[in-house]
Amino acid sequence: MKTKTLLSGLAALVVVPLVLSGCGRADDAATKPSGAAVVDDGPATGKITVWAMGAEGEALPDFLKAFEKENPDVEIDVTPIPWDAAHNKIQTAIAGGNTPDVAMMGTTWMADFADAFATVPEQIPDTGFFDGAQSTTMVGDRRAGVPWYVDTRVLYYRTDIAQKAGWNAAPTSWPELKQMASDMQQKGGSTWGMRLPAGNDSFQGAMWMPWSAGAELIDGGSWTLDTPEMAKGLDYYQSFFTDGIADPNVDTSPGATEAEFVAGTAPMVVEGPFLRGQLEAVGGEGFAEKYSTAVLPAEKGSVSFSGGADLVVFDKSKNASSAWKLVDWLSEPATQAAFFEATGDLPAAKAAWEEPAVSGDASLATFGTQLETAKAPPVTTSWVKVAAKGDQALEALRRGNGTVATVLKDLQGQADAIGLD
Repeated sequence: MKTKTLLSGLAALVVVPLVLSGCGRADDAATKPSGAAVVDDGPATGKITVWAMGAEGEALPDFLKAFEKENPDVEIDVTPIPWDAAHNKIQTAIAGGNTPDVAMMGTTWMADFADAFATVPEQIPDTGFFDGAQSTTMVGDRRAGVPWYVDTRVLYYRTDIAQKAGWNAAPTSWPELKQMASDMQQKGGSTWGMRLPAGNDSFQGAMWMPWSAGAELIDGGSWTLDTPEMAKGLDYYQSFFTDGIADPNVDTSPGATEAEFVAGTAPMVVEGPFLRGQLEAVGGEGFAEKYSTAVLPAEKGSVSFSGGADLVVFDKSKNASSAWKLVDWLSEPATQAAFFEATGDLPAAKAAWEEPAVSGDASLATFGTQLETAKAPPVTTSWVKVAAKGDQALEALRRGNGTVATVLKDLQGQADAIGLD
């Protein structure tokens, strides 16, 4: 099994301050996307420039040799970009009119630069992808990208500690999850029962609870944060701290999650597929036998976060037809399954999960099931700002510095002031 490295699994979680004046979201009418390109049936030709971040940027040059072999008159130039430099580099490229043909785009960045993306041609299918992944490509009523790889969160739990506490199966409901966490703490010998999101991106990381209770982030053109469903989710979140099951002073430094999980001090956590490789590195040989994964316990439903990355073609592409042929090839199930083998990236195409490379990895089954109901945040430039306010709201709840009712009332007011762009 190959696992993801660096920050590739965190594409949808990267939060970068947005500077949208002049070099971010395109405001000038001349930069608005024109009509969708027409893609013919012939082979790709000419030069295609590609920007990609993290491990994907490192893997693509060799991986794309197969496409070049199928299209002998094409030349692909891949520029790998560090995640921490990518947002500014894209802004600068749009402002200067120096964008590549194709780019990998973190799902939470789609709205930031959407005005510079070409509309996806009708010849490229918009079906066959997980709903959460497909939703990230829609900007208004326009398809601005194609899903590439996906990321979701599931429950990781220490089976050895669970068995010691009297549990031989994963929890399936909210009451069971909380009881199991308490039992692992009281009977299993762990310091805490469960690790819950804290710090940056905690609101996004905890949204599985409000979503599970039936909450929605927006309704039409308005934020819907102060609702009974949202309150139910955050009541549940806060109860873990109120009852002493989760650590309100949780260590948020890099590596803390896997260190605590391996040590058994926090034997349950909700995380993405990239944690598997990190646990293998920290826990060593045989540690995989000490834990398992499960879909998130449900209130009304089991709903997790959907992130990952999309593929876009810039409106100013000099070789748009061939660029879209490359995007179409990368979105094919067989290609996505092969890319999983190369990088560990979970395919966005459902049919790719039936390919032997993916279906043969039994440890992925939980993620495939969870992706069927996973949801993405709204595609809006306001989300990063609202989510940051949500982080502050969860901090108050963790510290006991406010009730859910007062915190949500404040959060709704802040979101209304930010607006929904």
